[in-house]
Amino acid sequence: MDSTPRPSQSSGIVSPRRREGIVSVVEAHGFARTTDLAREFGTSEVTIRSDFDALALAGRLVRVHGGAMSVEQSPVERPFEEVAAVGAAAKRAIGVQAASLVGSGQCIVLDVGTTTTQIAEALLERTDLAGVTIVTNGLTIALALERAVPRFTVIVTGGTLRPLQHSLVNPLATTVFESLTADLAFIGCTGVDVRHGVTNVNLPETDLKRLMARTARRSFIVADGGKIGEAHLGVIGPLESFEGLITAGAAADDVRGLREAGLTVLEADETDRTSSERDSL
Repeated sequence: MDSTPRPSQSSGIVSPRRREGIVSVVEAHGFARTTDLAREFGTSEVTIRSDFDALALAGRLVRVHGGAMSVEQSPVERPFEEVAAVGAAAKRAIGVQAASLVGSGQCIVLDVGTTTTQIAEALLERTDLAGVTIVTNGLTIALALERAVPRFTVIVTGGTLRPLQHSLVNPLATTVFESLTADLAFIGCTGVDVRHGVTNVNLPETDLKRLMARTARRSFIVADGGKIGEAHLGVIGPLESFEGLITAGAAADDVRGLREAGLTVLEADETDRTSSERDSL
């Protein structure tokens, strides 16, 4: 009997072709779920995971909880401009959802990041808001909000500039946060995990994120679905230290696990549009 291994097949697609297809999907979107790929290629999740193992070994992608991400998306810090385009629809939806929680006269802390920049953009759309004070360590966010002055008051922390994210960190960045109490804080991260809590890939920003979260009466994590189930070097805090998570594009099992762990999860609708976006159609 011939015991020579043969390529696995799925809907007529032998594994090399399927694996190239998987790489194409992952690279196009930055992240792909196991369940979605199994459905797309007409095979089992076990087979897709096996493909992930082979492709990860070859350096073609990075395995993460629930799926795989492109090598460029792996937990090595990347420039703000590169990250901004990845998952743009989900980030925009999160921004609109987060901005809907803000009321006139409140003090808001906006952490640095591409998702929190979308919160800033969504706040600009809220023409009903007035007297909002926004404190940020993100230079991109401050510049985006500049056109709302004097309707908004924008406070930029001091500190040392980190050019990749255009962020300000210690020394000196903590001074502003130690002298105020905010109503809401929106904190970015690179990982949200039931066991490991909320984490971030770099330590300089992690320390400041931890302080930002403590500064506000209510602190929300903002993270797209590709970050759920991930755990990285710097621990911002356990899940219970946050009011909730605002996310979009997260797998149902991941959301269910976080909720079962006691975390409130607000799922933003990626199909929602702001009034200006609807008007432009």
